[in-house]
Amino acid sequence: MELIKQNTQTKIIKSLIVIFLGSIILAISAKIKIPFYPVPMTMQTFVVLFLGVGFGYKIAISAVGLYLIEGILGLPVFSNSPERGVGLVYFTGPTMGYLIGFLSASFLASFIKFKDNYLMIFFKLVLAVSTIYILGILWLGTLIGWDKPVIELGVTPFLLAELFKIVLLTVVTKNIYKLRKFI
Repeated sequence: MELIKQNTQTKIIKSLIVIFLGSIILAISAKIKIPFYPVPMTMQTFVVLFLGVGFGYKIAISAVGLYLIEGILGLPVFSNSPERGVGLVYFTGPTMGYLIGFLSASFLASFIKFKDNYLMIFFKLVLAVSTIYILGILWLGTLIGWDKPVIELGVTPFLLAELFKIVLLTVVTKNIYKLRKFI
């Protein structure tokens, strides 16, 4: 009985460490801008999907949720903070839908299985990342008005970068999936 209790405590501690580190890695991925066409790329969506694939939905949603809470509380973890504001003001700005979409994307990415073939992994990742853009467009359109070219502003410039990240993640997913054993 004592061994079971000790194993449970160890598992909880490992999970909390991964959640904390996941939020830190997500914050770092938001700050690093990689030159790309037509707009600079961050690796945020890659990390969001990576968390889901590597650690499952409970840890992934917890890490992304912690990241969002850190940002809402005013820590400069979001991509363009503190330059464009911090805290709730930044969170409720144009990117809020995308940020909330991180939760659904990490959840859906967790359903990728080791036995999935590369085509299935690719399509599951496309579906997962699509939720980020769907929620992002819905919020952006509500915020700036549907008379504006919402898709051209909030999706089109990022498609090539997303394709690159999805292909990269598809190729390495079978190795990332093995991380689940350590938690």
